[in-house]
Amino acid sequence: MIRSELVAKIAAENPSLTQADAEKVVRAIFDTITEHLAEGGRVELRSFGSFSLRHRGARTGRNPRDGQPVQVEAKGMPFFKASKKMHDRLNPV
Repeated sequence: MIRSELVAKIAAENPSLTQADAEKVVRAIFDTITEHLAEGGRVELRSFGSFSLRHRGARTGRNPRDGQPVQVEAKGMPFFKASKKMHDRLNPV
């Protein structure tokens, strides 16, 4: 599912919302999660999972074209961990 399909599904399931309103809702949710992670926070959505930021240290990588060493800066990587309820739903016994 892509973002536009999510917006269309939300608009279809909520007749009081227009397509534009549904887009604003989806954008607000994603922007809020992104902003909170950028501040170093953690976002937990019960029965769905949690988003957090993992830090990767600086390292020496290799240029795939010529094999020369390249310095790669430290960076933060978004990480998602699915909840136990989602795991159980995706992997029924």
